[in-house]
Amino acid sequence: MKNTSQRAMLPKIEMKTSDRSGPSRIAALLRHLGEAGTGGARLSTLADATGLPAPTALRLLRALVAEDLVDLDSTTKTYRLGLGLFRLAAKAGNPLGLRDLARPALLRLTGALGETVFLLVRSGYDAVCIDRTAGPLPIRSFTGDIGGRVMLGLGQGSMAILAHLPVDEREAVIRYNLPRMREMTSLDEAFLHTEIARTRDLGYCAAASGLIPGMAGLGVPILDPDGRAVAALSVGSTVDRLAGERRDAIAGMLRREAAGIAARLNPFDETLRRAGAAMERRPP
Repeated sequence: MKNTSQRAMLPKIEMKTSDRSGPSRIAALLRHLGEAGTGGARLSTLADATGLPAPTALRLLRALVAEDLVDLDSTTKTYRLGLGLFRLAAKAGNPLGLRDLARPALLRLTGALGETVFLLVRSGYDAVCIDRTAGPLPIRSFTGDIGGRVMLGLGQGSMAILAHLPVDEREAVIRYNLPRMREMTSLDEAFLHTEIARTRDLGYCAAASGLIPGMAGLGVPILDPDGRAVAALSVGSTVDRLAGERRDAIAGMLRREAAGIAARLNPFDETLRRAGAAMERRPP
């Protein structure tokens, strides 16, 4: 039944004799894989949709897999567009990655606020700091410097990401991270769900868990076109500097900068495309 459904989604194209060169056959396969989406398509479906003999389609697909332009799921025997193709597309489209896009925003925020600002990107069950601009105050944070990693849900930036994931994905992250959190904190599932609801309601996270004495933070998500959080902007400061009206003003500034970055995201940016890759390799 699945094969029949996929064939219905991929309209068969009529190929003239003059069109049956190697490049045109490869282009036909890639076009139909693009139509198939993330679910991919099986060999028989692609052969039928392109009008190619199955042995020919298989030979071409194997060549594309070898070049990293197509991925083969050995379990389901389905093909989908590969990461190599996205790298090529990135060079033809918006060449800026997330870090390049966000750098001016980080500089503006630190210049206007005199605070340390972090750019976090999601990496499976964690968030990783890929850039920061330092304010004049000495700040301690969960991620520390660039390259630091923190589990999703621990800290304001990572909570902003966690709160804006799809429900099923969010719950899988919580199940995986809770045992890790219990090894170093007193946070529990009730706290996480309470903060997730509050963060979604406010559009930012400013929870003060007290895990780093005297420190406070505020994080907002950077959303992809589907509304899924792929990254976050966060400010790290002291408790007295992130209170009352100033906290609300900082939240507004962060949200405006995050929206500006989101509007310019490169859909082929490998940093964003592989954000959830670690979840494919770890048990929930």
